[in-house]
Order: sequence, then structure tokens, then C-alpha cells
Amino acid sequence: MTGRSGSNKACRRFWLAFWVAVLIAFAPRADAEHYNRETPVVKAVRAVSPAVVNISSQIQVRQAQSPFSGMAPPHLEWFFKDFFDPGWERRYRTTSLGSGVIIDGQRGFILTNAHVVARAGAITVTLMDERQYEAQLVGSDPDSDLAVLRIDADQPLPAVAMGCCDDLMIGETVIAIGNPFGFSHTVTTGVISAVNRSFRADDREYYDFIQIDASINPGNSGGPLLNINGELIGINTAIYAKAQGIGFAIPIDRAQRIVNDLIEFGEVIQAWIGLRVQAVDPRLAAYLDLPDSDGVLVRQVEKDSPAEKAGIASGDVIRILDGNRIADMEAYRRATAAVAPRQTLTMEVWRDGGTLSKTVRTSVYPPQKAARLAEELLGITVADITPDLRQRYRLAVSRGVVITAVAPDTFLAQTGVEPGDVIRQVGDEPVKDRQDFEKALVKQRLQNALVLLVQRGRQGYYITVEF
Repeated sequence: MTGRSGSNKACRRFWLAFWVAVLIAFAPRADAEHYNRETPVVKAVRAVSPAVVNISSQIQVRQAQSPFSGMAPPHLEWFFKDFFDPGWERRYRTTSLGSGVIIDGQRGFILTNAHVVARAGAITVTLMDERQYEAQLVGSDPDSDLAVLRIDADQPLPAVAMGCCDDLMIGETVIAIGNPFGFSHTVTTGVISAVNRSFRADDREYYDFIQIDASINPGNSGGPLLNINGELIGINTAIYAKAQGIGFAIPIDRAQRIVNDLIEFGEVIQAWIGLRVQAVDPRLAAYLDLPDSDGVLVRQVEKDSPAEKAGIASGDVIRILDGNRIADMEAYRRATAAVAPRQTLTMEVWRDGGTLSKTVRTSVYPPQKAARLAEELLGITVADITPDLRQRYRLAVSRGVVITAVAPDTFLAQTGVEPGDVIRQVGDEPVKDRQDFEKALVKQRLQNALVLLVQRGRQGYYITVEF
């Protein structure tokens, strides 16, 4: 009896397990949301993708066909094209692909990289739903590598929500959307590897970037970098060719000030503070009785400038600017680059062994002072190239500014500069006319040295003027 009873129990357990397995196998499948497939990344991409656009621009390339064609660096091709008859030029068109993001759906404003639309002719913007629009360039700033486009739509467009960069965390998840190699709306994810990253590329210094662990290819350039909530925290940029497995983005907090200027003025308006500064090394810190080597030393205060009116003096050491610790020259440049005209700044300066607080109301550099800068800084007088001046000096070019007078005993006079010479470039800024020349001088007047590209006849040479 015992054996038969045990056999029956085993049989019952077998059939119980069998029917449980059958019930599990044929049970209704759980809804997909039960497995949490719709992650925050999926939600963010779904919300923002309609605001991401594909940008294509027809670029007309003019190439001088001369014995020197192809020998000059790309950034100097414009310099040589004046030397040859237009019949020697070959023109062709090429297409540049990049990305952008709609930041104002009501007015149709799109934010992208400046290099995406550089030298562009017709610019076409394609939305996610394949609608296409011809875009107008509102403004471009090569220094920050940002540009704003505008399209006219018959209805409001989807726009990205703005985030901020004050609380970015190393290691937090970020999302990049763009059009690498023409593959529309490609999504990549990664983490923030570093903030406030600076590097040098193409003879230009870039600072205060977000570094991520996802590569940014040319087609991604100009596209949005999002946080996990789908908010815009940066604009991806492919400007560092040596980067492999890493990418960079312009923080949206810094971009916002530039965007506002581009929309309102078509260019970035520099704030005028009026200070020439230098780094503080340990020896100088000891001489000034500073507690450490933080800060920048004020070398010169421009006359009638906002800094002079605020009581800033040569010999002061700026240690805090608007709550930001100024550790070195890079920190000072980063802090002042974000300053807008007519903005009030608070500065903590070290003077005579103690700390003083100063309030500076920034302004715009006066046009009348800009007109005198060439004489004050360089000891020269310049003019636009008119037909009369071109004939008088037998000039071979029509772009640039012609030097009409050189003060004796100045550096340029000692180097042999004379009336009739033409200035074609100031620093890395090409000069087409006097307005370009004055803007470049205002922008670079506080540098320790200024590089001029001077042309005489058909020869050009560089001159470095130190201040």
C-alpha cells in the first residue's frame, strides 16, 4: 500500500507541474511597457527629433588657376586671387551637410555651427517630415563657431526646450542627434567626460567646451546635445580633427548670449570694459603680497573706459569677477567673453595689501575711438581703396585699406612700411575695407601683439607689432 500511495503522489506532482508549465507558456504576454523599454532616452529623442534639421548649403568655390595654385594655405587663397585675371579662375559648387536645431518655433530660428554655413550660397533646411525650406543667414560668429538661420513657415515649428549648464555632472547621460554622413536623425548616447575643456585647432583656441565620449562627425556638427530630460545643453561641433572616440559641444549658456546678439544685431557685440591684463606668477604674487598666485594683474586702463570710471587702476589684481574665481588668464578670458554690453559686473581686486569691491557697467566701444585706434596703436592713417587712391599708389588690389601716412619713429616706420602699402589682414581677420579694419583693431587691441598682413605691389609680408 505504501508503494502505491507514493507512486500516486509522484504522479500527481508530475501532472501539477505539467499544467503549471502549460499555463505559463500560454499565458497572455505582458504589455511592452511592463518591461520598461520606453526609457528616458527614448522619450527625449521622440520629443526633440522633430526640432532637429538637416542643413545643406550650396558653396561656390573660386579657385585661381596660376603657377601658385594649390601651393598657398587654404586660409590665404583669398589673398592670391587678386593677382590673376578672372579668366584664370575656375568656379564650381559643392554641397556641405550639417545639422541644426530649432530654438524658436514661432519665429523660425535655427541654431547651428558657423562652419556648417561658412561661404554658403543657397541654404536648404530639411525637417524630419521631409518638408524643405530656403533659409536666410541671420548672423554668424566664427570665434564661437555659432550661426543662426531663419526659415519662414506657414505654421509654428517644433522647438527644443532650453536647459542650462550650471549643474552638469561628470558621468551623466547625454544624447546627440544629427546627420552624420547624410544619415538623417542619427541618435548617439554617451556621458559627459569633462566640462570647461579648452583645446587648440586650426590655429585658433577654443575654450569652455563640454567633452563627451561620443564621436562627433561632420554631419553631426550643429546638432543638439541633450540631457536625459530632452533639454538642450549644448551644440555639437566637429572642429577637432584629431579627436577619436571623443566629441565636443558648445555649452548652451555661453551660446545663448551669442545667439541673442546674432538675432538682434547680426553679429556679436563685444562688451567694452577697458582693461589690459597679464598673468600673475608666484614671483609677482610675492612682490604684491598676495595670499596666492590667483588673479590677473591690470597693466593698463583705457582712458574714459567703464573700468576707469569704476575706479580700477593699473597695478590692481582682479581675483573675482561676478562671483567667478579668476585663477589665471584663461579664466579671465572665459569670464569676460560671456559679458554683454550694458551689463553690470562686480569685481574684487587686490590693492595695497587688501581687497576692494568695484562695480563696472560695461558699454560698447565708441565708434569715434575706433577711428583713432590705427593712429594710437600703430602710428598710421588708413583709408578705403578708392579709384583715386588706387591710381595714385598704383595699387594691384581693390580689397583692404591703404596706408596714407606713417608717423616717424614708430615701429612700422622703422620696419619700412610706407604710404601706398595695403593692409589685407589683422590677426586672423581678413580686411575688405576700413570698417573691417576698425572692427579687427577693436577686437584685438588688448592683445600683447598684433599681426598685420601688408601688401606692397604683388608681394605680401607679415609684420608683428608688440605692445
